[in-house]
Amino acid sequence: QAQLVESGGGLVQAGGSLRLSCAASGRTFRNYAMAWFRQAPGKEREFVAAISWTGGRTLYADSVKGRFTISRDNAKNMVYLQMNMLKPGDTAVYYCAASRWRTQEDDSEYAYDDWGQGTQVTVSS
Repeated sequence: QAQLVESGGGLVQAGGSLRLSCAASGRTFRNYAMAWFRQAPGKEREFVAAISWTGGRTLYADSVKGRFTISRDNAKNMVYLQMNMLKPGDTAVYYCAASRWRTQEDDSEYAYDDWGQGTQVTVSS
């Protein structure tokens, strides 16, 4: 059974950094795109960043471009999200997602089939 487990969330002051990790297990993930999404209270889930199966191509939401970096280690079945220069508007539950069919990065949640439970990121002003 496919499983994604996020970690690394927490409380940080504005301007600080956090690194989220996503551990994947239960099936082959290295051949498919993976992504991070987030959902703030009272808002719909939104795309944050995606990475192709090789890690050679990435895609970012405009709101995080230049501050966040997505990466993956296929040998370890891990995906990471390095978040720098955090803002209060980045406060949300962050979800890791994995596709079962798409190899290239994609910003649509419909491209992803497996989802983690989420990790809370809170940025104080």
